[in-house]
Amino acid sequence: MMKMRIGVLALLVALSVVEFGLASPNTVPAFLWSPHLQAANGELDEAVNYQVMSAKDLVGSVFTHGGWSNFLCSEKKVEQPVDVALVFIGRELLSSDVSSRRNSDPSLVNTLNNLFTASNFSLAFPYIAAPEEERMESLLLSGLKQACPHNVGVSNIVFSDSCLVEDGTIQKLSDLQSFKDHLLARRETRKEGETDLVVLCSEGSQSHSERESISELVSSVEQSGSKYTALYVSDPYWYTSYKTLQRFLAESATGNSSSVGVSTTCDELCKFKSSLLEGILVGIVFLLILISGLCCMAGIDTPTRFETPQDS
Repeated sequence: MMKMRIGVLALLVALSVVEFGLASPNTVPAFLWSPHLQAANGELDEAVNYQVMSAKDLVGSVFTHGGWSNFLCSEKKVEQPVDVALVFIGRELLSSDVSSRRNSDPSLVNTLNNLFTASNFSLAFPYIAAPEEERMESLLLSGLKQACPHNVGVSNIVFSDSCLVEDGTIQKLSDLQSFKDHLLARRETRKEGETDLVVLCSEGSQSHSERESISELVSSVEQSGSKYTALYVSDPYWYTSYKTLQRFLAESATGNSSSVGVSTTCDELCKFKSSLLEGILVGIVFLLILISGLCCMAGIDTPTRFETPQDS
């Protein structure tokens, strides 16, 4: 009986650890879909990979299981080519947001769900470890070169200005309307069998929300009659770090400028940091006092009994 209780307890602990790991705030979701691609048997192909994988492995799965290497590499021929490969790199969703729909945009989740379920081919990756050393757009370019070692068959690669890529030969567009105009122009100039790679990175503070950007761009591609496949992946951590770095550089530039017109006020973030630092310092002082007191008390060595004095 005791062994059974211990076994049940161990099982519950293991399940709780697994659940905590899957719902970790450091994982993000990714969705791959296409209304034009189909499985080999012609039926709907829907799959969900519940494994926690790295962002690099995700890019590899997109090119292999998603079939992107078949139409983005010039040395490979496919029976189901697509005209446009869309990539949306968001900054909002976490894995926990998709499962519980808390602290997220429900309209964005609903839009992705509708596009995902209405497609003939779809793959979902709910738990992707957020990249720490490289941004998602850089991993995408690296994965493209690795999947197509001999020759990349992409006829046209376009990134948004908000994407941080070091390749100076890549064309960049400023806003959503520029992407629409580009897709319309490419419809007239694109040759048969060619595939364009279009990558849109969310800025977080842009005029269009992620839901609006995805809906409008997909609608524009569908209205043009182009065949497409799309990938959405969230990468919120680099965006947060980048905005923090921007703020720090702006404050440094302001501090190095002339004293005329320089603002010396402390905003809410400054007050929060100063209060936090003050609390940490006070806590360290009290901790040192507590440790010193405990050491002094532990060092007191008094006899447990006293001998009776002898009469002379």
